[in-house]
Amino acid sequence: MAGLLMAGTTSDAGKSTVAAGLCRALARRGVRVAPYKAQNMSNNSMVCEGVDGAGAEIGRAQWVQALAAQAIPEVSMNPVLLKPGSDHRSHVVLMGRAWGELAASDWLEARRTLAETAHRAFDDLAARYDVVVAEGAGSPAEINLRAGDYVNMGLARHARLPTIVVGDIDRGGVFAAFLGTVALLSPEDQALVAGFVVNKFRGDLGLLTPGLRDLQRVTGRDVYGTLPWHPDLWLDSEDALDLAGRRAVGAGVRRVVVVRLPRISNFTDVDALGLEPDVDIVFASDPRALSDADLIVLPGTRATIADLAWLRARRLDGALMAHVAAGKPLLGICGGCQMLGRVIRDPDRVEGPAAEVDGLGLLDLDTTFRPEKVLRLPRGEELGVPVSGYEIHHGATTRGDGAEQFLGGVRDGQVFGTMWHGALEGDAFREAFLQETLGIVPSGSRFLAAREGRLDLLGDLVEQHLDVDAVLSLARRGCPPGLPFLAPGAP
Repeated sequence: MAGLLMAGTTSDAGKSTVAAGLCRALARRGVRVAPYKAQNMSNNSMVCEGVDGAGAEIGRAQWVQALAAQAIPEVSMNPVLLKPGSDHRSHVVLMGRAWGELAASDWLEARRTLAETAHRAFDDLAARYDVVVAEGAGSPAEINLRAGDYVNMGLARHARLPTIVVGDIDRGGVFAAFLGTVALLSPEDQALVAGFVVNKFRGDLGLLTPGLRDLQRVTGRDVYGTLPWHPDLWLDSEDALDLAGRRAVGAGVRRVVVVRLPRISNFTDVDALGLEPDVDIVFASDPRALSDADLIVLPGTRATIADLAWLRARRLDGALMAHVAAGKPLLGICGGCQMLGRVIRDPDRVEGPAAEVDGLGLLDLDTTFRPEKVLRLPRGEELGVPVSGYEIHHGATTRGDGAEQFLGGVRDGQVFGTMWHGALEGDAFREAFLQETLGIVPSGSRFLAAREGRLDLLGDLVEQHLDVDAVLSLARRGCPPGLPFLAPGAP
């Protein structure tokens, strides 16, 4: 089998970005390449077709990487998806389907099943593709987790994958992070670490070159390239570590405020709005930040009932009511839509101990949670134009008699509630919605073309700044023998 593992010195070091860029670069060369991540922890997910033709759920990052690879997204590309519901419990999606809840204390017992499934999925991909570009999670040097690891060096050992460590130089200390990552690994794991990629470099590469030479000398491993920071490069987000919004300035710009819920999910729903030149997007959790919003978006959440209680505790409910009373538009998506209804029932305790709570009462709909998750790719027509999206939720919504249907939810005047994620990515619907709610004249922005352009830009950067030939050779031939062992504290 041919493949490699993109590991990282830390979370958010750029593993997903480098893996996506490498997938695009290899696909351009005619290589049949597939992305893979054994276990992803993210509340941003996507629906793809499952093994039986029904809907299945994978992490958003692997879905985008599949697009970069010009491959069809499938569950084997992300066999285990953990969706955090609290600091100590996660909802587990196994091979695209809900598997159950997992507490931190249950991890070691469940790991064997998850690991076996994940490794079978990798082997399946490796048998069908020329190269598999695997992405690790966090850092391979999290030595407290190594015994149960099947995502980083555990995967590398399973498939004998050569490993490249990605470091974010923008954070500072990247050389120490590279050296420390390798030195903390066992001799068996170190033998699979082939080298490094520097990410997000700004400035004169000549100033960095002496450090790269010293890193190669000290570690005995190659540097496969230095990927520059680029202002136009952003991909569909994987997690909520950095919700900076998409800023616009100038006369006539309309302010869109997205409520930053504690367990926010699928906030990529507003990415398409970021392309609009007359839209300024901010994420906020303070009622005062909502006061001058032209449009408020109440996004999806992994824990609707808990986040509704949080919203009320911060008095954001009053800010939403004042916004609606002023005749301004409000859009609730999935969990946000459920919050806008009359009541939320949870008889099977899918989300927690609360059996029933009142919603905000702004829409004539009720929600009842069920253990079975809804995974669909719906299509239809709204506001006079075709529209499509995807559904990922446990709650079943029921509209009141006479309530106006809106994309699986309800519309009441300027209050919109939809159960469809991704609808705003459709250019015709986005233009119709912005004209309906904010009076914005269509800009002609094309979201899918913009996403493809970003993937092409990423592929260009990888081709220009990484030694793709050497990386492809590494993936096909494996690590060279005799890589030196670095004892901790004695490089």
